[in-house]
Amino acid sequence: MGIVNKDELARDVAAKSGLEVGQAKRALEATLTAIEEQIGEGNEVRLTGFGKFSVSHRPARQGRNPRTGESMAIAAKSVPKFSAGAELKKAAL
Repeated sequence: MGIVNKDELARDVAAKSGLEVGQAKRALEATLTAIEEQIGEGNEVRLTGFGKFSVSHRPARQGRNPRTGESMAIAAKSVPKFSAGAELKKAAL
């Protein structure tokens, strides 16, 4: 087990697809950019079997400052969310 970075992933994609490493890097980068743009527009991206990328909206709430214990307002925000698909879940077992 270890950590795979973007370059290593691109090399793996190149080896499995027959693409040159540079082509695989550009394709991976384009895919990630497209996913970012789609969820940035509020769209959901579903890759059947792999998973779903979406935006989760967190409402404003009251929290506590861990240093002082004082109550503080936490603003509403939108955050990216990923839900693993069935095939990805099976692969992780």
